[in-house]
Amino acid sequence: MGKEKDSFEKAVVTNRKAYHDYFIEEKFEAGIMLRGTEVKSMREGRVNLQDSYASVKDGEIFLHHCHISPYSHGNIMNHEPLRTRKLLLHRKEINKLLGKTQQQGLTLIPLRIYFSKRGLAKVELGLAKGKKQHDRREAIKTREASREVERAMKSGKRGE
Repeated sequence: MGKEKDSFEKAVVTNRKAYHDYFIEEKFEAGIMLRGTEVKSMREGRVNLQDSYASVKDGEIFLHHCHISPYSHGNIMNHEPLRTRKLLLHRKEINKLLGKTQQQGLTLIPLRIYFSKRGLAKVELGLAKGKKQHDRREAIKTREASREVERAMKSGKRGE
């Protein structure tokens, strides 16, 4: 994942809660298999990643509980909002993820969904380890402390 982030990427949705609940160890970029009305609904920004996760089954990776709302101008052939969607990765990456999720007890969490500069829908997966309650409290304390320092620095500059 050593690629630079393109300035053309259009983020559809980000999973901010993932960074609160998990330690993100590694990130992967995966394609996602979608139906036509799902793509249109995504372009409208009607996606929810809350409580979604990815799993490896039979050598393939699937995204579960990702809610893509039905397309507003869709007809009777509209898609099912919570269906399981297949993710597209190279075989080497799938094998690596399979090993890490089985042996080390890590989880695959979607961090964001975006459109690449070529217009393809992509999912950024994070290999995550769950935080304990005390870890979350510690993260909140450090964030609050850094905010206090920023405020103090800002008010100090105004006094000059």
